[in-house]
Amino acid sequence: MSTEQLQQTPLHGLHLELGARMVPFAGFAMPVQYPLGVLKEHLHSREQAGLFDVSHMGQIRLRGAGAAKALEALVPVDIIDLPVGMQRYALFTNDEGGILDDLMVANLGNDELFLVVNAGCKDQDLTHLKQHLEGQCDVESLFDSRALLALQGPAAARVLARLAPEVGSMTFMQFAKLRLLGVDCYVSRSGYTGEDGYEISVPAEAAQMLARSLLAEPEVEAIGLGARDSLRLEAGLCLYGHDMDLRTTPIEASLTWAISKARRADGVRAGGFPGAERIFAQQREGVASKRVGLLPKERVPVREGTLIVDAQEQEIGRVTSGGFGPSLAGPLAMGYVQSGYAALDTEVFALVRGKRVPMVVTRTPFVAQRYYRG
Repeated sequence: MSTEQLQQTPLHGLHLELGARMVPFAGFAMPVQYPLGVLKEHLHSREQAGLFDVSHMGQIRLRGAGAAKALEALVPVDIIDLPVGMQRYALFTNDEGGILDDLMVANLGNDELFLVVNAGCKDQDLTHLKQHLEGQCDVESLFDSRALLALQGPAAARVLARLAPEVGSMTFMQFAKLRLLGVDCYVSRSGYTGEDGYEISVPAEAAQMLARSLLAEPEVEAIGLGARDSLRLEAGLCLYGHDMDLRTTPIEASLTWAISKARRADGVRAGGFPGAERIFAQQREGVASKRVGLLPKERVPVREGTLIVDAQEQEIGRVTSGGFGPSLAGPLAMGYVQSGYAALDTEVFALVRGKRVPMVVTRTPFVAQRYYRG
């Protein structure tokens, strides 16, 4: 796709002004890095605060008394009892238990839900919601009317509190309607880096004003998609279309924790979502392969798509995300291996340019998550 055909976020001009290197991503021209460079951007986000433009993501609002019940029928998550002012991680599943997308769902109160879905899936997600929720609630696309900024890192709370002191008392996954610089915003204390921080939904026309104000703070640097990816990988967080997709179920993707207690086989509202029976069967009987964390024992980056083999060089899996972890000062990866090799500390091998690179199955996150829980 040529740059002329790519969509632009409301911050496109600011990215160019800041010297960003722009790349195509999910149909948008997005900043992969700024002059600071991916390594320094990554470390700055861990040490201070980074500002990410994630306006390519899809924002959707559901309205109506039937919204929670209707949405709950599409996800293995407790939406009906989601408290006002809280948000929850969710998965859209299909009839085979495969993952259509992962998303965040917030309860705004007054029979309103606010969803953030992945950029590459947002059109199909919107269609999916409209098809299944028709007549039960209103489904409103906010794709063009709102931007999304993420302020991430240990200094994020201090910085954002200068604009709205009440953000300091929010805890992880809390969600609030707040005024920032006189503009009505949705703010959640969450993110995709493993660090404390916030995601801020702002009207598109006010996005550049808010971004410039945050970047003027001494702790804040602009951060691109390159560091966003290395940060989320160190935090052990899945990227849709890579670490999970239609061919993987929540059990295979090691996302059993994302199936709410109320919706599990023995829960008060068991099942009732697409693919429930297959997912429950996998919980009972196990799966052939599953997602694991992998630490190469040599300083060799192991990239997505790399084959994983056993000591006899029999194929047992494949890497789905991999690269260099700046906070680890070494390579790291995630991938799927046959369940017999999924136990912690199991040695497996990556085939990199015909050479076997030893790796050990390890816990994720690779770098401790620092969400603020109060």
